[in-house]
Amino acid sequence: MKTESNRIEYKQQLTDDLEKEVVAFLNYRDGGVIYIGIDKHSAVVGVPECDEVQLKVKNRIRDKISPSTMGLFDVVLERIDGKEIIKITVASGLEKPYHLKRKGMTEQGCFIRVGSASEPMTQHMIEDLFSCRVRNSIGTIKSRNQDLSFEQLKIYYGETSSKLNEQFARNLELLTEDSLYNYAAYLLSDINGLSMKVAKYAGVDRVKLIENEEYGYCSIIKSTKAVLEKLKIENRTFAKITYEKRLERKLLNQEALHEAVINAIIHNDYSNEVPPKFEFFVDRIEITSAGGIPHGLSDDDFFKGYSVPKNKELMRIFRDLDMVEQLGSGIPRILAHYPTSIYHFSPNFIRLVLPYAEGFDDTVHNSQLSIDNYPVSTEQATEQATEQATEQAEKLLAFCREPRRREEMQNFLGLKHREHFRAEILKPLLEQGLLKLTIPDKPKSPKQKYVAVDSSQLSIDN
Repeated sequence: MKTESNRIEYKQQLTDDLEKEVVAFLNYRDGGVIYIGIDKHSAVVGVPECDEVQLKVKNRIRDKISPSTMGLFDVVLERIDGKEIIKITVASGLEKPYHLKRKGMTEQGCFIRVGSASEPMTQHMIEDLFSCRVRNSIGTIKSRNQDLSFEQLKIYYGETSSKLNEQFARNLELLTEDSLYNYAAYLLSDINGLSMKVAKYAGVDRVKLIENEEYGYCSIIKSTKAVLEKLKIENRTFAKITYEKRLERKLLNQEALHEAVINAIIHNDYSNEVPPKFEFFVDRIEITSAGGIPHGLSDDDFFKGYSVPKNKELMRIFRDLDMVEQLGSGIPRILAHYPTSIYHFSPNFIRLVLPYAEGFDDTVHNSQLSIDNYPVSTEQATEQATEQATEQAEKLLAFCREPRRREEMQNFLGLKHREHFRAEILKPLLEQGLLKLTIPDKPKSPKQKYVAVDSSQLSIDN
């Protein structure tokens, strides 16, 4: 284990000063991570009743710190050396200075990270931060239209364990201080003016446009899912024959592509009503979002994944709907597959350029894929992908003769992206009755495991 540092805090157990540590990281430019269940000597001791403690942590951070921390922290369970611990990831907030509600914006309520300690802020520091506080956010901008409906958002939440009640607009921070719908609410409403474009060009430049589709004028959740589905279709499989074996590759790494799309949408600067755009060329895809690197972050900080959510309201809802992984994990996931040179920064935009996989030749007609110089139909490529998924499913069923957690199953197959694993492997096996839940009445339970259905029992049931 790493030792404590300016970004890492260890706590043997949940203590009364948790909020102080969180406030210090919220006010620190890089944010930080707090581990509960690891002592000051970096020894893993574990946390008894981990689920209960996890809930207490979430409630305390949400209720005892101001301004609102929603969308700025993650609380997850992790297992190290066979023991369960709690990992709290805290982003640097845009509404500094953050403080303990009961102490107010005072030297007793405001803290900042100094080395491996959380130190009180001076009154001068508090006043300087308050004067620089970012106020022009989608949470404070009033929606131009106050006659909003949220049926699409309710449907998406209905598919999770977090149902929306009558107070959802206030609970999700979709209201301004004077109780009017804010711009975040406008983006999430059933009808709005936001439209994201996916364009395709015939060459390496923007001279010849061959396709231009729009996804929008609806809840940003719905349009995001539509963009992801479109890009998933465009991310074709191609192959080539070598002396030893047949090699299959995707045009783009699917995990990196997914994270790039989500990042561009969540962190886009919507204050000027400029949506992100997605452009396909014959050799690359370019993803452009409005707004530069957050104030106070260097390029190096950005690449390390230090998170300063531009739109914390969207971040919170995307997490609720399981559309993003842990806070600050998006950039490192992308850079696990591509170099930092794919990013191009300007004061008002961030452009991500993902090159197609080596060996791909888009001069072949769009309905074909390249295997050396021999065309292969999309139908054949689909058959190849299906065969691969079937082989993985068979391995997984053998592995799940004993109950397994979702993380264990995913790691066993060597798959990094949770959404891909769920959609392509886990969900089909559950629908076919080949896997079953160990806690069927609580499908979202953190203790949920999956076990293979005995083939003889399956034949009897059918």
